[in-house]
Amino acid sequence: MNAALAECLVWRHPRPQGVAGRCIGQTDVPVDRRKAKRLAHRIRQQVRRQAGLMGLPRVVITSPLQRCAAVGRILRSWGWRHHVDEALLEMGFGRWDGQVWRDIDQAQVDAWCADFLRHRPGDGESLADVFRRVDAWVKNSLMATVASNGTCLLVGHAGWMLALQWRMTRDDHPAQAVQWPAPPAYGQCLQITLRTQSPT
Repeated sequence: MNAALAECLVWRHPRPQGVAGRCIGQTDVPVDRRKAKRLAHRIRQQVRRQAGLMGLPRVVITSPLQRCAAVGRILRSWGWRHHVDEALLEMGFGRWDGQVWRDIDQAQVDAWCADFLRHRPGDGESLADVFRRVDAWVKNSLMATVASNGTCLLVGHAGWMLALQWRMTRDDHPAQAVQWPAPPAYGQCLQITLRTQSPT
């Protein structure tokens, strides 16, 4: 495994509205501004606490989906720089996206869970596709987004966050859904060591 390139602090977006019981990937669901502002405040407070030690920048990169971008826009109103990067999008579930889970054929869900890495749920993205997207972001976009002190701040989605963490810490692939970690809570921060190349 290569030497560390950067530390990345990744917050999961606030709980969006109207998602209970639904398959949500790249469906652009709204988020309550108060919740977005609370997360923005927590991010700002954490950066202030760690600034003396790490020299954290006031720059945040977010997914373009409003449940993430709303947090970035609030930070921008407080003097931060906010960049939007489509590479941070959540996994796309194709025709499943936005549907109620109980309306999706169980046999299709079972097929996805049994071949968790390569199956394309709803003819959308496979997890292997998301891994490739994460790897491309690390290889091609990271240097443009990491501050000079080697730290980047992101607001993203659970699936993308877990894919990044997996690629930076493991050299295997999840074959079945039971191997995949539980999602971080809404607003939770993961600190991930980024490397120039992910494990093979």
